[in-house]
Amino acid sequence: MRLMNRREAIESAVRILAPRIPSHEFEAVTDHALGSRGLHAAVPEKAAWLSLVAYIRHTFTDYDSLLDDGYDPESARFFVLDDMNAVLETWGSPRRVDGTAEGE
Repeated sequence: MRLMNRREAIESAVRILAPRIPSHEFEAVTDHALGSRGLHAAVPEKAAWLSLVAYIRHTFTDYDSLLDDGYDPESARFFVLDDMNAVLETWGSPRRVDGTAEGE
């Protein structure tokens, strides 16, 4: 039995975390998890989750606009929680964002 490489492990984790994620979003999340220097040392499951959450936050919510309007990151994250969780639900994710650092 061969071992999975990092890409395969992250792809597998993304599929578990978001089984109905559209293919172009899947590729973007996977590529971000692999290309992010901050996620390089993270275990594949953690890198996949953090990449998924960041992608949703920046692509499907008003997070960046809230920051531009002067909100601090913690407040902006609070205001986009429902939108993020709606995307996770649509993509079939068993997890939700809860606003804590651990749950992102």
